[in-house]
Amino acid sequence: MNTAVSFIIVLGLLIFVHELGHFLFAKLFKVKVLKFSLGFGPKLIGKTYGETEYLISAFPLGGYVKMFGENPDEQDVVNDDQHGSFAHKSVWKRFFIVLAGPVFNLLFALVLFCGLFIAIGVPDSKDSTTIGQVSQKSPAAQAGLLAGDTIEQINGRPMKGWLDILNSVKESSGNPLTIQLKRGTEQISIVVTPAIDSVKNVFGEVTEKRYMIGVVKAEAVVYEKVGIVAAIQAAFVQTWMYISLTVMGFVKIIQRVVPMSELGGPILIAQLAGQQMAAGWIHLVFFMGLLSVNLGILNLLPIPVLDGGHLMFLGIEGVRRKPVSERVQIVAQQIGMALLGSLMLFVFYNDLFRIFTK
Repeated sequence: MNTAVSFIIVLGLLIFVHELGHFLFAKLFKVKVLKFSLGFGPKLIGKTYGETEYLISAFPLGGYVKMFGENPDEQDVVNDDQHGSFAHKSVWKRFFIVLAGPVFNLLFALVLFCGLFIAIGVPDSKDSTTIGQVSQKSPAAQAGLLAGDTIEQINGRPMKGWLDILNSVKESSGNPLTIQLKRGTEQISIVVTPAIDSVKNVFGEVTEKRYMIGVVKAEAVVYEKVGIVAAIQAAFVQTWMYISLTVMGFVKIIQRVVPMSELGGPILIAQLAGQQMAAGWIHLVFFMGLLSVNLGILNLLPIPVLDGGHLMFLGIEGVRRKPVSERVQIVAQQIGMALLGSLMLFVFYNDLFRIFTK
């Protein structure tokens, strides 16, 4: 139940924000909006206000804003209706209407972080020498080190921070290290022999090889109260970091550094949303911000059917001073639908494979 509720809240809100961007800019440029839908497929509930029908549809994995004159077969409108037709607006107006959806997702992440940092403060990672995780079959595990142990000395040298531990292990040349640690109320001495291992970045790429014992620092995050200006600055930094990671993630997938098996779909999103909600609302806000950035960047990819594909055609139209032929647009959309459908099937397969092979 927790997973389902958090999934509906997270995905529903992100879809609403995305479509709201299209809707508001369409209204700004006086385009007639026929439908504003959360979800696809058959209508579940709906209500018409003014010229627009607002509805919730059966399949929640998306949404849409249907504008008058948006589809090629609707572009032949009488002169009286041209002022409200999407197709009869200038290229730059159509470009901004399409761009607004992804941009609203990026701005929503920024707003989330601004609100969070103003309310509770900016996160700050506190240094410590406490072990948070011990890798299986590592030198540390074989020697008996446990998560929660606090390393106080290595070879008689006091450890004041985690960097001291990293440097002591790195400079050991593989010689045995005598580690003095605190476990609960006990003082324990353990001998560990470091081994050469690979250091990997967030994308799984090997950045260097050095002596390691297989321990990870315990995360200790505190939130420091700051002024509004500092909170906003931190929100920009956090959002930009997520944008950079997302863009690099797509690049690494294309470079085949990140395997396609790592891609996840709605089931994985639902599981992660449930886990984050169980961990606390702060974790859920960070997850929602990351997912909003992912959704915004994904929709900017130059794939027909996605916003990025429409922006690509509008960019070509702006350069050529005439639109891409209707036939080319239709074929491109069909190809885009096929690619998107194949990707959805693939990520569903990945999600189910993870579930049934645990």
